[in-house]
Amino acid sequence: MSLMFFVMASITIPERIGTDPQSILWLLPLTAAIVIVYKATKLPTITLGTFVKETAILLGSIAIFIALIALALFALAWLISE
Repeated sequence: MSLMFFVMASITIPERIGTDPQSILWLLPLTAAIVIVYKATKLPTITLGTFVKETAILLGSIAIFIALIALALFALAWLISE
């Protein structure tokens, strides 16, 4: 009973995420979870090889897109502030 109470109590405390650039790393597990669920619902037949390949491709493309957008915003902020 005490373990169940501990688990429920830990869920109700929100995680503090700062506004520094390292905070973007919290996007990776969230993105991975969303990609896994999305691919599990969209693939017509799920085999381990296909599922891992498709998930890795989508996760990689989303991560690269997020990195490119972050670099573009960083460059824009640098141009405005200089």
